Amino acid sequence: MSTQNLTAAPGTCYKFTVANAHEAAQFIRDRLGDNARVLSVRTIEPTGLRGLWASPKLEVIASLVNETPAPAPLLEVTSDEPATPVPVASTPTALRISARPAPSRPELSPLLRRSGFSESIISLLERSATWAELQAMPLHRALVETGRYMQTVVSTRPAPAPLTRAAFIGLAGAGRTTALCKWLSTEVSRRARQGHVVIAEFDQPMSRGPLPVFCEALGVPLAHYPASTQPATPGGFVYFDLPNISLRDPAANTAIADFLDREKIEQRVLVLNAAYGPAALRAGYARGRELGATHVVFTHLDEVAQWGGLWDYLIDGGLEPLFLATGPSLTGECEEDAFDALTRRTLPVGHDHAPVLADDEETTGEAA
Repeated sequence: MSTQNLTAAPGTCYKFTVANAHEAAQFIRDRLGDNARVLSVRTIEPTGLRGLWASPKLEVIASLVNETPAPAPLLEVTSDEPATPVPVASTPTALRISARPAPSRPELSPLLRRSGFSESIISLLERSATWAELQAMPLHRALVETGRYMQTVVSTRPAPAPLTRAAFIGLAGAGRTTALCKWLSTEVSRRARQGHVVIAEFDQPMSRGPLPVFCEALGVPLAHYPASTQPATPGGFVYFDLPNISLRDPAANTAIADFLDREKIEQRVLVLNAAYGPAALRAGYARGRELGATHVVFTHLDEVAQWGGLWDYLIDGGLEPLFLATGPSLTGECEEDAFDALTRRTLPVGHDHAPVLADDEETTGEAA
């Protein structure tokens, strides 16, 4: 996306299409400046075969401030092309919009909603003492300050205790074993911790996948239950890879629940596939809570276009986020600071400095 500022006359309207609220705020800030006002925001669903895999876009119409409202041509751009004014005569089908004073900030809530924020999180923001101030700001500044407010909310949470004896549980297809491998890699390679892994199958034989080879490569002993469930060294860890939990039949999870209680494993990491539909995600989360989950890992986030729906789970869910998995690799591709990663992906916090231009771009002060 070009970062050259536009020099159109006040009152000119622009229509542009972006992927999310973050990109909209950045576009307005970099291309239109602080005097821009958003007139409308609507969701554009992909059509044809693209609708099977493409994500919805946001169509935003913004206007430069004009003290004397007057009709203005609509200039349509996309987020990855320079915004070039187009004469109305050359675009007879373009919509004409008259510049008008923007409302206080009624578009902030709809924009957050279209970016994946749930009604409960938006309600939390609207009840906050800062909401009136956010409403009075330009949209891109309001999004920045919204992100800072969300960071303030999560900063009040107590620091979590490190994992020592933790079981990894999850639905089929959630990537539970891959999440365990990612965590083992972090523990051994970055924190130089020592420990071992226990596989407990009960009456549910399960695929071991890459775990045995991965543990051997890391030098982490791998045992099958019955085996020692206590750390072998002071400050060490024991992690348990358990069978898939059942979503439809809670009684099928009895063996897992009995094992966790019998071995007094208090730290229980629920692994969820963030690409699941909202209903399946909520059901899996509820089933994990029934099994006494204390932490949560969200996987497959590389397949999720809008992360805003995760705010519910990280703020009001009651489980401590362990990390967010952003790829299928057994090492890396994870965000341990889940709140910071979620803020960066949903709200432009910390991006109110001057934009960095590519080598082939220049800031001329003229229309691109």
